[in-house]
This record gives sequence, structure tokens and C-alpha cells, in this order.
Amino acid sequence: MNILIGGAWPYANGSLHIGHLAALLPGDVLARYYRKKGEQVLYVSGSDCHGTPISVRARLEGVEPTVITNQYHEEFQTCFNKLGFSYDIYTRTDEEFHKEEVQGIIKKLYEAGYIYEKQIEQVYCERCEQFLPDRFVEGICPICGKVARGDQCDHCQSLLDPLELQEKRCKTCGHIPTVRETKQLYFALSTFEEKLRTYVEHHKENWRTNAVHVADRYINEGLQDRAITRDLPWGIEVPIPGYEDKKIYVWVDAVLGYLTASKKWAQEKEQDYRDFWNASTLSYYIHGKDNIPFHNIILPALLSGIGFKALPKRIISSEYMTIEGKKLSTSNNWAIWAKDLIGQYEPDVIRYSLLANGPEKRDADFSYRELITLNNADLVGAYGNLVNRTLAFLVKSYKGELQSCVVEEALERKIQGVYEKTGGYIENGEFKKALKEIFELIRWTNKYFDENRPWVMIKEDSNKCYETLYHCIYSIINIGNLLEPFLPFSSERLRKIVGVKEISWKPLSVPVGKIGAVDLLFKRLDKSES
Repeated sequence: MNILIGGAWPYANGSLHIGHLAALLPGDVLARYYRKKGEQVLYVSGSDCHGTPISVRARLEGVEPTVITNQYHEEFQTCFNKLGFSYDIYTRTDEEFHKEEVQGIIKKLYEAGYIYEKQIEQVYCERCEQFLPDRFVEGICPICGKVARGDQCDHCQSLLDPLELQEKRCKTCGHIPTVRETKQLYFALSTFEEKLRTYVEHHKENWRTNAVHVADRYINEGLQDRAITRDLPWGIEVPIPGYEDKKIYVWVDAVLGYLTASKKWAQEKEQDYRDFWNASTLSYYIHGKDNIPFHNIILPALLSGIGFKALPKRIISSEYMTIEGKKLSTSNNWAIWAKDLIGQYEPDVIRYSLLANGPEKRDADFSYRELITLNNADLVGAYGNLVNRTLAFLVKSYKGELQSCVVEEALERKIQGVYEKTGGYIENGEFKKALKEIFELIRWTNKYFDENRPWVMIKEDSNKCYETLYHCIYSIINIGNLLEPFLPFSSERLRKIVGVKEISWKPLSVPVGKIGAVDLLFKRLDKSES
């Protein structure tokens, strides 16, 4: 089976924070899991490098926009690499390949009649002397009454037009803007309403609840056509005569990145990207809840408009990660930055904390104290302790030698059952349940070790004591294999210690030979540092 996994494209205007990591980590778990199953996986993402915030920042700093995007694109890549994200391709939207592909798609949509010209009223700031990009208009959301920007309300996830906002003001200078007439190109989203209604009904059982609610609300309220061009200084040029002075709206540009990145990867690997863009492909889209309508409404409509049948099948849309109950915000500098977290803790500790305490079905509050508690209780106290005491006993009492031994059928069935349950949870995007299943096996194996008391048994029956250790090691090897999609670094260290070479999603046998030096998989953290 071909598996396409699209991770949301972080905006290259500021550093990654823990909210980005929590929303995106499930994509890497899925990619690693499906590769272990032997499936053909294409895991794509990149940096979103266009839009007015970047050009404004560049102007304030007296540099070209590419200086800003280069800085954060490189920072993103470094963070993702250190955390073990296994993208097959991580690209950027200001690359020439992406630009040309997006322009080609716009031409196709225009020629098919899905893009049309419209005379509109648009917010204009006389102090800044420019039409304001939607994100630079702030006001009160007409739906929920909270403060919102001109393109979307983060509180109720409504897609907005700046003209709809109450108490509008220019975000750049604070001036109350006026309204002037201009012309823009619009995407006929309303044309796809019935098709999207059928599509949503067919796929919603494989989406998270928040994605289902957003899709139902948008369709039931009636889809509105959306502008695909704006008077922007930085972005992809519009390939339609008469619009040379405008740019393609960033929401079109970025969301099409999954397709253009797939094409770029295929070109570099001399493969056919269509293998991952046909009706039989199982596709996952990984993002935060503020990106939901762009993935289950906008992207399917754009793809349908150019004749693609490979619409998003599974939506893994996280809720918000918060600090002290408040939503993270790059612009308001309310965040814990990924680069700082990576500088303090081992990557698997970060991964486990953000997955075990992830915002899967409701907002999750992050704290250093919670991270340290999860590390000390689960990774050190349960998992690390099981591995260390079992292997240390093998070294002390049997010189670290692994010999052939028969595994009890009951244990084999138990391990097989954990693989089946955990795999099902991962495929359904239920990563907390998957981790809980694995850690129940860890605690069961610790209990088995304690109840059989090998430190006493070795004095009475060395062979029976070895069988006990062998069963524990069989369990440990498979625990490491089960945890590999979640904790790839510690799993690889364990693999090297015990000499396991096979990579697959099925129960692994204990290899014959001498184990390597036993090192601690995890270190206890000091709570006073939280």
C-alpha cells in the first residue's frame, strides 16, 4: 500500500514552539510505523515562506525577505532533524519548482472556469498607503465576538473576510482603515459544495471530532467563494494577464505544497509522484485545529478542480497546546521555543512528553514539571528500570550471553496482541492509547520479573532463572520495537545493545550472541530545575 503523509508547513517568520511540535509529531510516528510494516511511505512537508508578515519584518530589519525565510527554514530543519522527524522531503514554498507548479495549477483552474474576476471592496490603510492583507486587519469576530484577524478567527475557526470584522484597525499602525474598490481573482469554492458534502460524509469517520465539526459547519452554512489574489509585496506572481501586480494568496500557495513537494521528491528520485496521488493511496494530513478548513475543505476543492481523486482521507488535527491555560502565540511571544527545549532535554524525552500529554482530543497544558514527571516515572522508573536491571543481571550472572530458548506460548500471544492493538491505535491517530498499551506491557514485565525473583532463583535453579530472564528480554526487545515510532533514539540504542537487526512490525526473536555494554536509556531529571 502507498501511504502519503503531509505534515503542516510551519510559517518561516518565527521560531517553532512546542505547539507546532505537538501538532506535527504524530506525522513522524505514522511514517515510522508504516515503514516498519513494509508499506511505501512518502512523508512530505516544508517551510511556508510567503506572506506579508515576512515582508513587513524584512522591511523593518532592512533586509530582503529571503534573509528571514532562510534563517527560519534552516532553524526548522535543525529542530526537526534533532527530534528525529523522518521526512522524505522537507522543502520550501519560495523554491522555483514550487512557484512554477502553483502557477500551473492556477492556470488550470482559471481555464476550467473555477477562477474568475471580481470587483470588490477592500480594507485600505491611508497611513500605510496600501491595501491591507487580511492578516493585518484586526477586529471583533462577527461570529463569536472575540478578537480576530481578517482571514480567520482562531477562537471559533471561522474563515472571515476583513470587511466582516467589527471595530477594524490596521495591525501595523493601529489606524482605523477605510474601504476602497479594487479587483481580485476569486476561487469558486461554492461550486464544490455538494461534492464536498458527499466527500465529508464518506470520510468523516476517519477524522478527529474537531475536523468533522468544522467541515459540517462550513458546508451547512454554505461555502463562500474566496479570493486567491491579494495586493502583496511578497509571494508568487499571478500568471493571469492583468494581474501581474498582485500575488497569489498564501493560503493557496501553502496548501498546494503537499502536491508540489511530492512532485519534487519524485523528480529527484526518478519515480512517479502519481503513485501517491491516486484513489488507492491512504493519505494522512497532520496539523493543528486552526488549519482544519484548509485541509478538509479548501485542499479537496482545489484538487478536485484540477481533476485529482486523491483527496485527504485521514485528518489528524490536534487541539491547542497551552501554557498556563493560554494559547501559544508566536506574535505575542507567548511560547516555549523548540530550539530551547531541544537544548535542555534528550529528543525522546521531548517526544514522549508531547505525545503522552498531547492535545489529541482536548487542549493540553504543557509544563516542565509534567515533562520531568513523565520522564522519571515512565521512561526511567518503568521502562528504563526494566531494561537496566534485566540486562545487568544477564551480564552479572550469565556473562551477557544470549542463548536459544523456547518462549512460552502465552507470552507470544500477549506480545502479538500488543502489536495488533498498538498498530490499530496508531492507524486511527490514537497515540495516547498506543503508548498506554505499550506501557501496560512494560509494567506487566516488571511485575513478572519481581514475582519470579531471579536473584533468588539463580541460587536454586540456574536454568529456570535463565528462562525467566530470557522471557523478560524477549518482552524488552519487542517493547523497544513497539516504541520505535515514538522513541526512535532510545529504541536504536537498545537495538544495538541486544544485537537486533530485523526491522518490522511483528514480534521479534531474541538473537543469539553476547549483548553489548549496558547503558542507561534515560536519566532521571531533577524536579528543582522545572
